[in-house]
Amino acid sequence: NRMKVIRHTLVSEGSTDANLIPIIDWTLKHVAGVPLSEGVRADFWRLPERPANITARLLKAVEIFPCEVLFVHRDADAELPQARFDEICRAFDKADIKLPALAVVPVRMLEAWLCFNEDAIRKASGNPNGKTPLNLPTLRRVESRSDPKKDLKEALLTASELSGRRRKKFDTAAAFWRIVDFIEDYSPLRELPSFLAFEHSIRSLKDNDWKAGFYG
Repeated sequence: NRMKVIRHTLVSEGSTDANLIPIIDWTLKHVAGVPLSEGVRADFWRLPERPANITARLLKAVEIFPCEVLFVHRDADAELPQARFDEICRAFDKADIKLPALAVVPVRMLEAWLCFNEDAIRKASGNPNGKTPLNLPTLRRVESRSDPKKDLKEALLTASELSGRRRKKFDTAAAFWRIVDFIEDYSPLRELPSFLAFEHSIRSLKDNDWKAGFYG
């Protein structure tokens, strides 16, 4: 309970990964008892020179976006999650940052963590009362899907129930950003080993009284 508000910085791969921030906030609240947290994604596109590797990105992130906790996101893609954890851990050790840092490694990609809430997908598509089946993969199967991003785009398009030209013009990217606005409870993700690993690292952070170090 030593901190009322936690500021955290997310170092991630693409701009859509900022959708992880509400998931991080939810987990900090429900696992670590943090009543309020404010997160920003470390955005480097304005810099004249972008940091070239993950160590440089970590150093630049804490310089430009001061925080109490650093979250480092990598999609597992085809790699085993452990390989990603090791990679982040090595970069963090090299950067020698005196902060606690946690890895966030959804299996395949972040979209796998957003496929579970049909209601949120229908609302984000702008057609909340649609009835067309979305054929979403079950949570148990979502991590073995080859392209959750494609699954999610298809689900948004299907949920919109648009046809012809309007379907072609439908902005799936904007709809994707809205999904997290309609999700209040991420506990269903506890069916996924990758999310349980993330919760476990937040619990370790709390148990270690927010000491600096890497929690992977």
